Amino acid sequence: MKYISDTLKALSRLLPVLALATLASCDSFIYEDEGDCDPYYKVRFVYDRNLKYSDAFAAEVNEVTLYIVDTDGNIVWQKHEAGDELKTGSYMMDIDGIAPGTYSLIAWCGSGHTTDFSIPADASLNTHLQATLGGRTAHDQGWDFAGSAVRDNFRDLYHGKLADVTFPEEQGTHCFEISLTKDTNDVHIVLQHLSGDRVDDSLFLFTIEEENGKMDWDNTVLPDEPLRYYAHTVTSGYAGLDVPDYTGDGKGNESRAVTAVSCAVADFKVSRITPQKRNVVRIYNRNDRSLVAAIPIADYAVMTKGQHSHLSNADYLDYRDDYSMVLFLDENNRWISTQIIINSWHLVLQDYGD
Repeated sequence: MKYISDTLKALSRLLPVLALATLASCDSFIYEDEGDCDPYYKVRFVYDRNLKYSDAFAAEVNEVTLYIVDTDGNIVWQKHEAGDELKTGSYMMDIDGIAPGTYSLIAWCGSGHTTDFSIPADASLNTHLQATLGGRTAHDQGWDFAGSAVRDNFRDLYHGKLADVTFPEEQGTHCFEISLTKDTNDVHIVLQHLSGDRVDDSLFLFTIEEENGKMDWDNTVLPDEPLRYYAHTVTSGYAGLDVPDYTGDGKGNESRAVTAVSCAVADFKVSRITPQKRNVVRIYNRNDRSLVAAIPIADYAVMTKGQHSHLSNADYLDYRDDYSMVLFLDENNRWISTQIIINSWHLVLQDYGD
């Protein structure tokens, strides 16, 4: 009996040592899903650089391409994924075949990066990862504009970068997060007569003038030829305005009038808007080719930051991806440059003109 007791005591002392040896060898079932103690890396993509300050990746982004770059700028790994998996809200990209070390992660995302923007498929260096807007055509006959025309409602483009990330050697799963910036914008220009007269949309040529069709690997806007974006959709019609009678008693008993207002609406898709570039809306009279209005989008938009005033001008323009401007015309179809409505803000301008 004493022999059995001594044996059991020896085994009890040995079991913790055997357990540690088993864990150290990484052959136990604990690591069965990951295999032999190798580190595993995953990347999560987040699109929260928007004015709702919430992650809209699953709702908006349907394609991703990730590039991993070593400290010398060489692209050592890349992967493209698309489809319903990105819509689950829990999507992460698996990184396989990468040795521990220090890398930078560059992502071009959205369906635009494989369709309307060109990125070299055989890129070997990070500096090759430039996104260039395609679909460039000649201008309308008779209009002497420099550069190329962009006419289509192209697909959205997103960019993300995470610099100097350490991929550790330690066993387990290591997750990294890339925050995306949206590089495409929708712009809506509304023309309205102060008199209420009908606005004939066929009378006007709506354009946005810029040089922003090429983004570098770090999302810097590169020098480009002059681009003139043409409105991809122009419509006209009447809208009802519900106008309160401000002479009432202020207790909700005011009478209200509905006024029909004639408008012409031009819709654009443009590439990235930054404070360094002017993104000028230019509207012309087609009959005499005179300039009706010239409006720098960025300059006017940052005047309406409102509750987002904590953002820098550059961040505000990145966070906002939809711009609306209402211009009022006089009887000669010229812009009345003392007032404009931008993103629902009514601005009365003293020092701004054409």
